[in-house]
Amino acid sequence: MVGRIYTDTSVIGGCEDEEFRVHSRRLMDAFIRGDVRLVLSELTLRELQPAPAAVREVIATVPDGHIEVVRLTPAADELARRYLAEGILKANMLADAQHIAMATVANVDALVSWNFRHVVNLPRIHGYHGVNARFGYPMLEIRSPREVLADE
Repeated sequence: MVGRIYTDTSVIGGCEDEEFRVHSRRLMDAFIRGDVRLVLSELTLRELQPAPAAVREVIATVPDGHIEVVRLTPAADELARRYLAEGILKANMLADAQHIAMATVANVDALVSWNFRHVVNLPRIHGYHGVNARFGYPMLEIRSPREVLADE
């Protein structure tokens, strides 16, 4: 079975960023080969619209059959708002909460991000897990791209 990895905007943009390029592109190569499935949300696709063409073109390199798009369902929206209500994220960070919630509700194998302030952050991850457990959702693996692929 091919793993499903929810990828936020920072990873896609990371393909064009000197600091994050190596690991972001390595992950994209795995999506292109079909080693793992790229899970995107409608939110990620919207966030990419104003990005430079080179960043938007990163997605175009992944075959359609290797991509799954998830939507902000009422359940995911409610879960995102619980993260805010619990104080894990501030109200102006709704988009970050929605990324976490959509990945959780879609039951992906992992969410990857370079957002160390709001997403890949141990105290916040513990908060997401606590809310998820109270509402019957599984723990979500939240990692940076350098952590999800086996070393070659």
